[in-house]
Amino acid sequence: MTFVNAVVQGLLLGGLFALFACGLSLMFGVMEVINLAHGDVAVAAVYLALSLIAVTHIPAIWVFVLVVPVFVVGGYFGQRFFVQRSLDSGPVTTLLVTFGLSVVLENVLLEVYSANSQSLNIGSLVSDSVQVSSQISLPYLSMIFLGTAVVALSIVHLFLTRTATGRMVRAVADDREAAQMVGADYRHLFGVAAAMASGTVALAGLALGMYTSVTPSSGPSYLLYGFAAVVIGGLGSLWGTLIGGMTLGLATTVGSLVDPDFGSMLPYLVFLAVLAVRPRGLFPKKALI
Repeated sequence: MTFVNAVVQGLLLGGLFALFACGLSLMFGVMEVINLAHGDVAVAAVYLALSLIAVTHIPAIWVFVLVVPVFVVGGYFGQRFFVQRSLDSGPVTTLLVTFGLSVVLENVLLEVYSANSQSLNIGSLVSDSVQVSSQISLPYLSMIFLGTAVVALSIVHLFLTRTATGRMVRAVADDREAAQMVGADYRHLFGVAAAMASGTVALAGLALGMYTSVTPSSGPSYLLYGFAAVVIGGLGSLWGTLIGGMTLGLATTVGSLVDPDFGSMLPYLVFLAVLAVRPRGLFPKKALI
């Protein structure tokens, strides 16, 4: 792989990391919650998709039509009945609850599906690409991931800035007490934010299942990638997550030119470097946008 091709592949791979980071950024920006079960929820989406495909025989590329709504609804009610109660008790309790959810999800998936790796079969799309030149190719799947990340971030951005409910979500994120004084039900609005975050992480999980194989214990490693993208881009900055994801993607592919193991390590070195120089990320949050 040439350097130029590595840069192109890294930017495209960044779309997948940005999808993982979107929900984390939204949860932190609205509720200041770091969801330690984020990666496990993404993996659960893959296994739910596999079960639905076995029952309905729907093509894998369209399974998001069934899976994402399930996670949107689950995210809302999970926030209302589990996370909200822990929020009322304090941030440490929330971390413990999401950590517990991570452990439960991983073990349930192990019991039901075993430890064997699984992936979503999308046929030749996984390897098809556009050959730009003799040294540069654009994989269809990676372009779809990047496009999906941009569309998902755009939808969340438009919801938060152009709808009455979205503006109330931003108001609650900025000043909960003031928003309550004008009639905002912050618990419902937190549920709406959690629903959007759960929907985006389900998309990320499905993308991951098409890109590579997963196991029930894969969740924590992808949580780290998502968290790194959020911190690099700026906590609570939605569009910063796209830059953070692309930064991680570049570090992964360019580092792999030196050595495959270095390609796995370089993203975290970049993460630490950004954290040391700009602790609030490249695009610190001024408002949830």
